[in-house]
Amino acid sequence: MIRFIIRRSLGAVVVLIVVSFITFVIFQLAPFLSHTSPVYYYTGKITARPGSLQLKLLEHRFGFDLPWYQQYWHWLHGILFGQSLTDGTSNVYCNAPCFGYSFVQNTAVGSLIWQALPVSLSLAVGAGALWLFGGVLIGTLSGLRPGSIMDRIGMTLALGGVSLPIFFTGPVLLLVFEYQLKWLKNPAYASLTSNPPQWLESMILPWVALAFLFAALYARLTRASMLETMGEDFIRTARAKGLPWHTVVVRHGLRAALTPIVTIFGIDLGQLIGSTVITETVFNLRGLGWLSVTSIRQNDLPVIMGVTLIAAFALVLANLVVDILYAFVDPRVRLS
Repeated sequence: MIRFIIRRSLGAVVVLIVVSFITFVIFQLAPFLSHTSPVYYYTGKITARPGSLQLKLLEHRFGFDLPWYQQYWHWLHGILFGQSLTDGTSNVYCNAPCFGYSFVQNTAVGSLIWQALPVSLSLAVGAGALWLFGGVLIGTLSGLRPGSIMDRIGMTLALGGVSLPIFFTGPVLLLVFEYQLKWLKNPAYASLTSNPPQWLESMILPWVALAFLFAALYARLTRASMLETMGEDFIRTARAKGLPWHTVVVRHGLRAALTPIVTIFGIDLGQLIGSTVITETVFNLRGLGWLSVTSIRQNDLPVIMGVTLIAAFALVLANLVVDILYAFVDPRVRLS
């Protein structure tokens, strides 16, 4: 098992290096392809004209006149060990991990990310727990009683959940629970450590809105997996041995049915980090999605690169955790 974890961890590191290189190529070198200096996207609005001495001096200070592999190494070195940066008028030092400095917002990119990351993590983890529990529960009950009233109600709810987008369910939840019933007071987001009750109150509706969408998909997947698993030979053998029904369902049927669900859950959870733009906009949450949209509007390239890298890192880390959990659920995976 230890060897399996080490092998998967080394593979994750390689993937992260490849992802960082692709991110660098797309965002750092793409402006050159359009004959635009990336300095404009690093410093905000400047008066230097294309081809002017001032622009060339700024490109030299940012290192844009170096070969691409040296630029990549300097960028990667800055992330790991920190670096000094300048926009031509002011000098700043960015401590590791340094994802760059936003001269547009006059702050380090890492500082902006660490402020937004707890919001996105709170949203993704809380909603993930809700949709995993609800989806697996409804899917299991439907799979054990196919064609029953429970199955029809569960699949109808699942179909409705898949069909209704966040920008519809979100405002409806706000209208009902905040403006009509007044159960919630529309509080601003507060961190879990500073004000737990306000944090919980600000996250309940976003969790429900996001979980409703994903739980529908997980219910359908769990139902199909349970229908297939409960017809296998090892289930009939377990029942022939006289094992209790709940033991057959939970220890044998559900465990085998959850194998593909665990894989999909890790990928979905990793993708949510930095991609919950609509949910954050509807509920006024300033997470990574909101930060990325704001940076795109301001052409703030260092922040865009930092958010992209963090989102990619979250997805790779989620896949690593899923691989390890997969090995615990199905020991045959350790031999692969």
